[in-house]
Amino acid sequence: MESLLAFWADAGIDVCLEDEPVNRLAEAARLIRPAPSPVVNLVTARPSNPAQQRASNEAAALEQAKSLAAEAQTLEALTEALGSFDGCGLRRNPAHQPVLWRGPAASKIMIIAEAPLAEDETEARPGPEGQLLDRMLQAAGLKDRCILTHTVFWHAPGGRAPSLAEQKICQPFLERAIGLIQPQYLLLLGAASARAMLGREDGILALRGQWFDWTASDEGQTLPALVTMTPSFLLQQPTAKKKAWADLQSFNARALGG
Repeated sequence: MESLLAFWADAGIDVCLEDEPVNRLAEAARLIRPAPSPVVNLVTARPSNPAQQRASNEAAALEQAKSLAAEAQTLEALTEALGSFDGCGLRRNPAHQPVLWRGPAASKIMIIAEAPLAEDETEARPGPEGQLLDRMLQAAGLKDRCILTHTVFWHAPGGRAPSLAEQKICQPFLERAIGLIQPQYLLLLGAASARAMLGREDGILALRGQWFDWTASDEGQTLPALVTMTPSFLLQQPTAKKKAWADLQSFNARALGG
């Protein structure tokens, strides 16, 4: 103790106690505590839910499609309306015009395929699917007696089937085309066409060869519709061509009377 006191004395420390007690731990904590950040009142926008935003965009596009389609009083006007419509996500390239329909507008038979082929969009020579469809229609006596259109009006990437949302956005234009052309029978190519027109989720093998009633969304028109397979399916499953031919014969028996 004497040595310690002597050391403090040599160091100039001559007082052992302060007048008031000091909490050294609290003092140290105060020195090392960071200063509080200034409070800034910022109003930040809550990020929107991607699914909700997508649904909102689709609803707006559908309303635009309904308005444009309702205003069209002729097929030419409907063609112009589709050309100005950019609400469908399939229209990736503004330079690509929609693939509308081919065949005589006075036809009593309308064939509705799932989506245009890539060569349809570029006006190139028909590929294997288009050539097979032409041969099928020629053999069945339908080549010049029907008009062909699609559930969507632009080619789907990779040749995939169009989504239900894409079909729904294009539906007002398709229904308006049916209203203007006034066909008496529908031939639906593929399960995606049956889904869009009939609301059926069954596979194509469960639907093919069957007759259904298609009813417009405003319930103002009802038409008999037969479902069969797409040319793409037949190229992948050649043994199914016999069933497709039977479907066309069934269609002819009712639509053409034999």
